[in-house]
Amino acid sequence: MPTTNDLKNGMTLNIDGNLMSVVEFQHVKPGKGGAFVRTRLKNVRTGRVLDKTFRAAEPVEVAILEKRAMQYLYRDETGFHFMDTETYEQSAVDVGAVGDAANWMVDGSTPYVTFYEGTAIGVELPASVELAVTETEPGIKGDRVSGATKPATVETGSVVQVPLFVETGDRIKVDTRSGAYLTRVQ
Repeated sequence: MPTTNDLKNGMTLNIDGNLMSVVEFQHVKPGKGGAFVRTRLKNVRTGRVLDKTFRAAEPVEVAILEKRAMQYLYRDETGFHFMDTETYEQSAVDVGAVGDAANWMVDGSTPYVTFYEGTAIGVELPASVELAVTETEPGIKGDRVSGATKPATVETGSVVQVPLFVETGDRIKVDTRSGAYLTRVQ
């Protein structure tokens, strides 16, 4: 069984039935007394961050997570439905497990779904996605102030701040982590 001496950033631990991801850790050896490991842990399900101190060489339970590329099919009252691209098996994922990724998923996209003991606990999108602009105000000729932006609704229903030259029907690239406009796609 691994110990606190084996911790690495990004490692997922099972602590008291909660899945906690190691954000950072520090091994401390004071001049007096035993060594200890100071950690900052993030709850995988809720996103809450907490600080926890362990004794050095204390055994910890590492959670084995499985990531699978799955095709997003549709959303209904039971949640988001995905299909495994290898086995063609369909799975419903709870709205809470999808989180903010729902703002950037379109039918047919293939994000990674993270499973723990057969239950989906998260959806991981690529760093950026291409989306079509479904509605935005037209840019007025002469209104070309450098750096000016306007709101645009994309095909997922999310609103993104875009430059004035972007028009309805254009395809844009959006950063999935921040929701920021990156570039227009030809």
